[in-house]
Amino acid sequence: MLLKHLAVAGFRNIGAVRIHPGEGFNLLYGLNGQGKTNLLEAIYLLGSPRSFRSVRLPELIGHGRQIAQIQGEVLSAATLNRIRVTLEAAGRRVEVDGKGIQRASDLHGKLNAVVFSPEDTGMIRLGPDARRRYLDRAVYMGDIGYLNSWHGYHRILKQRNHLLKSVDRTGLDTWTEQLAEAGAEVIERRQRYVAQLNGMLERHYATISGDGETAGIAYHPEGVQASGREAIRGELLELFVRHARSDERYGTTTAGPHRDDLMLSLDGRALKSFGSQGQQKSFVLALKMAEVDNLQAVFREPPILLLDDMSSELDARRNRNLMDFLFSRAIQVFITTTERSPALLGDAAHCAVFRVEDGNLTFEGNESHE
Repeated sequence: MLLKHLAVAGFRNIGAVRIHPGEGFNLLYGLNGQGKTNLLEAIYLLGSPRSFRSVRLPELIGHGRQIAQIQGEVLSAATLNRIRVTLEAAGRRVEVDGKGIQRASDLHGKLNAVVFSPEDTGMIRLGPDARRRYLDRAVYMGDIGYLNSWHGYHRILKQRNHLLKSVDRTGLDTWTEQLAEAGAEVIERRQRYVAQLNGMLERHYATISGDGETAGIAYHPEGVQASGREAIRGELLELFVRHARSDERYGTTTAGPHRDDLMLSLDGRALKSFGSQGQQKSFVLALKMAEVDNLQAVFREPPILLLDDMSSELDARRNRNLMDFLFSRAIQVFITTTERSPALLGDAAHCAVFRVEDGNLTFEGNESHE
């Protein structure tokens, strides 16, 4: 998968830029706050209904502007797609090859991107919300049905919570049954994804760390031991029954997939509590490598990789292992750093170099690090 052309206008602090990226490494360098991460975010939004940052849509539109636009030409499976994303205060419009799409699923797989940013390392230390957001985003990238499952569950959850806040709770049992049905599908899809990712994560972490520790990622939804959808539904119903009094007391659904957490571990111990900063960074890097492998297995071609602020995230050993991984898979990579020639690129990388300053982009040629 290759991004052949990118045009961005009115997006955050970016006025108007156009680039023809290199097919391998693309280095976007400049001081902090100049728009480097914004460009990665624009690329990501060509293939995803949501940003990898926690933002509201109006924040994506440049100050004093009414509209932002992102356009990209993406080569995938020998087909060139032209994707246009238009952002306005009223909402978002997406066109593929000039035709408007109505459902996010119509965009699925048109541009697959894996992001590694400082925010990803932060999810280890933050609460369950951050890890759930990561999980939901990662599952959707490889599973076209997940977004519909997730939205369906949250629509029912909203109705059930509305009823819990009402004096008249007629029909609550019906909504509870529907919530268990929808929740079982969400859980089953999450379970399947995490099980696939775990083996890949173990292998990559062993390569990166060389310390003999075993990395693990697990999803154990509260009250659910089963793996089949029908059995999960039954256990969810039992969970909702056990929480009925607290639900009525607080006027909200206090248990279910919307409150589950993702367990990240080293040698069976919680990474958040026992992992050093270096171990946490190695873990997240291995997780991103696993995501790349998973998407390559699903779509039969590697995704695009977006590496944000790598100069602050990786030491020499992790740099080397990351580069070895990327060279072996011929992945198109976009890297942001503050340096024009970062040590990150190692000994054998050929880069298209772009300087980013105050939302403007200047191509400075191709550079070889040999």
